Amino acid sequence: MIIKKAILAVLMTAALAGCETQTEGQQRATTGALLGGAGGALVGQAIGGNTKSTVIGAASGALLGAVVGSATTPQRRGDQLCRYQDRYGRIYTAPCDDRYYNGNY
Repeated sequence: MIIKKAILAVLMTAALAGCETQTEGQQRATTGALLGGAGGALVGQAIGGNTKSTVIGAASGALLGAVVGSATTPQRRGDQLCRYQDRYGRIYTAPCDDRYYNGNY
């Protein structure tokens, strides 16, 4: 029993240490997957009342939660890339300038 608790403590510590280096989008996707999986499992159990429906609900909820979590991550102003054309007709990408953010593009 003590060995199981020790192994669980090591695994939890490793899982939490991995969260330190995630970007905001990855953190939001992970949180969405955890919350969606838990909610999906509850809904699956309530609807089907068996293990199969609980697992399907958890998987569906986790997938949907991860997608919503990553899609709702706000873009920082410097992260957007815009396409520009120079006077010779060459097209290139670069960080967007104030014209993009002000709607004057």
